[in-house]
Amino acid sequence: MANLGLFSGTKTAKSVNVSFRLPYYTHWGQSLLVCGSKPVLGSWDVKKGLLLSPVHQGEELIWCGSISVPSEFSGEYSFYLVDDKKNVLRREMGKKRQLVLPEGINGEEHVELHDLWQTGGDAIPFTSAFKDVIFRRTWGLNIERSPGIQNKLDKEGNFSLETGAHRHLSIDPSKFPPSYIFLSDGMMREMPWRGAGVALPMFSVRSEADLGVGEFLDLKLLVDWAVGSGFHLVQLLPINDTSVNGMWWDSYPYSSLSVFALHPLYLRVEALSENLPETIKKEIQEAREQLDGKEVDYEATLATKLSIAKKVFEQEKDLILNSISFQKYFSENEQWLKPYAAFCFLRDFFETSDHSQWGRFSCFTEKKLEKLVSKDSLHHDIIRFHYYIQFHLHAQLTEAAEYARNKDYFDKNGQNWGFPTYNWEEMSKDNYAWWRARLTQMAKYFTAYRIDHILGFFRIWELPEHAMTGLIGKFRPSIPLSKEELEKEGIWDFDRLSLPYIRQEIVQEKFGASWTFIVSNFLNDYQKGRYEFKEDCDTEKKIASKLKMLAEKCMLLESEDKIRRDLFDLLKNIVLIRDPEDASKFYPRFNLEDTSSFQDLDDHSKNTLPALLDSSDMLACGEDLGLVPACVHPVMQELGLIGLRIQRMSSEPDQEFGIPSQYSYMTVCAPSCHDCSTLRAWWEEDEGRRCRYFKNVVGSDGIPPSKCVPEIAHFVLRQHVEAPSMWAIFPLQDLLALKEEYTTRPATEETINDPTNPKHYWRYRVHVTLESLMNDKELISSIKDLVCASGRSHPSVEETETETETDEQGNQETIVMSTGKNQVAKGQEKISIGKATNWGSKTGGLCFVSLVISSTTHISCYKLVQHETTMECNCSHEPLVRVNIHDKIPLLQ
Repeated sequence: MANLGLFSGTKTAKSVNVSFRLPYYTHWGQSLLVCGSKPVLGSWDVKKGLLLSPVHQGEELIWCGSISVPSEFSGEYSFYLVDDKKNVLRREMGKKRQLVLPEGINGEEHVELHDLWQTGGDAIPFTSAFKDVIFRRTWGLNIERSPGIQNKLDKEGNFSLETGAHRHLSIDPSKFPPSYIFLSDGMMREMPWRGAGVALPMFSVRSEADLGVGEFLDLKLLVDWAVGSGFHLVQLLPINDTSVNGMWWDSYPYSSLSVFALHPLYLRVEALSENLPETIKKEIQEAREQLDGKEVDYEATLATKLSIAKKVFEQEKDLILNSISFQKYFSENEQWLKPYAAFCFLRDFFETSDHSQWGRFSCFTEKKLEKLVSKDSLHHDIIRFHYYIQFHLHAQLTEAAEYARNKDYFDKNGQNWGFPTYNWEEMSKDNYAWWRARLTQMAKYFTAYRIDHILGFFRIWELPEHAMTGLIGKFRPSIPLSKEELEKEGIWDFDRLSLPYIRQEIVQEKFGASWTFIVSNFLNDYQKGRYEFKEDCDTEKKIASKLKMLAEKCMLLESEDKIRRDLFDLLKNIVLIRDPEDASKFYPRFNLEDTSSFQDLDDHSKNTLPALLDSSDMLACGEDLGLVPACVHPVMQELGLIGLRIQRMSSEPDQEFGIPSQYSYMTVCAPSCHDCSTLRAWWEEDEGRRCRYFKNVVGSDGIPPSKCVPEIAHFVLRQHVEAPSMWAIFPLQDLLALKEEYTTRPATEETINDPTNPKHYWRYRVHVTLESLMNDKELISSIKDLVCASGRSHPSVEETETETETDEQGNQETIVMSTGKNQVAKGQEKISIGKATNWGSKTGGLCFVSLVISSTTHISCYKLVQHETTMECNCSHEPLVRVNIHDKIPLLQ
């Protein structure tokens, strides 16, 4: 924001010349344009905006332009990249820029704006996570200092807030110098804000108050522990309702039946009422003892909670549902709450979530919905029960979220598997209202969210609904091969390429003596020596269904699983996949060159098809699914999206292990995550890899310990907290490895998910309660020492400590160790001083909790006064690089 109202003058004039200057590299046919809120800048009509002109200065391409405005001018503006017809190719991210002229500015003066193109990264400090939580204090500074680095206050009580290289201010000597220059050089410079956090699924939390599973109100304890340990963030897995089948496989947290409804599993039934009958209190205590197992019993826990909740509901349903707070909640959420409650009712009534089995409700309409949830309905109380549960879940999560915002904040991790792929074209028609509603709902509880598998927004591996395995799929979006393209290259037999290639010899080789049984039950004669699948088994799901029927009749001569795999192989023995929406377009089958269908092609086709695919822009073919397309990282950088770095999954092809000190700033680094083994399990499962890590990363030629002893855990965690990454986030299991007493549980039992097992039961629970962890001051101190010594920001603490420091003259000064409020010691306000350290190959520098001290700190303001041979800077206010500690410094509002 360029707030030019910082200065005042005495002269008046009719107009002021304002010029824009922005370095930006463009391609041929591209230009930069300024558009703003006032007519002189187009009134937000880009076609009427101010087109800038390019000027080469050294290696930079600078875009310049100017306008004449009234002396009392104020307005907003942004930069746009356009083509030669002023069509927008790219627009700036972040907030609109503010342009406000000072009162009484002399019309003969010239104002020059030196801007930089704003990316999503520039807007990060203005997100709710930073603006409303980390930098939420209205005043006060927490300055963290590295041992051996002396940071002194000057005689005027000023302290430097910034690190990194000095600014360079370039002025064209051929022109009369401007009276005012406003230099915007971005929020985060070479050594920006860095924080740390802990990751733990909601269901894995254990407390003395929970009922077999972590509950939303447990988050208050978890937040207390996290803050005490120096963390700014708690990361959760999705917490939406997944109770589709009523069985343990609903434990998969990503298969939600609603992106708005919260999971009843996380309800604290004890908090439903202040007037619980003694019988219900006794029932809750007995259930707590029964369900307090090593792992989550999903079915028993959910059934118990809903049973108790129904009893409380019957006792006070009218009191709650007629309350003002419920009426407000219902009016704000009824658009999703009604269909959700209707679904739950029909699921339970018909004992299936398969809507095709719901009789007249199989084809759902708005009219049927309203009748189902109407007050006159016989089952209205059952519908209202689901409202009641969601209302209390909302209240309990809101309570935890508000508590967290006052101390720290936590993050939601969103991920999806096995869901219908998004129809982006259709979503764009209402400006992506579904996505905006989803994010708005999440923002009620969370100040940050993480989109797991973000590649899905660039491309997604899309399978037909009838598929059970993944090879007969394609990336969406991707560019298909047209029938015309293939015909030009002499490829014309499309049935041969797109239908399963099943020769008699292949069937005999796969099924041996059973081949005639397979042919008679699953195949028809197609051509001489070739077969095709019968209509009742021409998809994977149809094959699986028919096999199940034959197995029940004891007609299978081999195992059902083996026959299924072999039949699926026959079905997938194709070269091209015909587009179901356009029969004249084709996609290559993944790893097509490995199929016998491809191997049996004539030489011309075998040579032509790979050449066609290599020359295409398709994302679908010939690429390892673990590799990231080249388009992804530039887009993430532009949008300010933060990448993930797991050390054992190096993104560099020539490295077995990632090097945290070389990670870029816009990343989250972690030693493990929920989709892989924990640090302890990873260390213990492969001796050869363990030795290579010990030699190449730890730098020791000795024999590594076979167990992940606390010293190893400390080394790995220290590597990550000292990384340049914006965030270092650690699974709680990896943090517990710092103390030997927490490593008695087998490491393999601490894994949250096994991605190789589609039937994995998500049931891991921490084996120690939050109350016990809160009392373990030694562990808390160890973790916080790691965070503080790395120079990462850490949250405020309630208690204050003081220490005495001696300056060079031998004078003693009391330093108040606190953040959040200016503490007064001996009648004077002081700055709190902590610790910092070097990052990897970087040297020195401080990391500040209050890096951003106002909404305009990314602007450096200079008033230049011309002398005979020199220019000097005379700011008429405290410049960004100096902060008076005796002033109350406003943080982001």
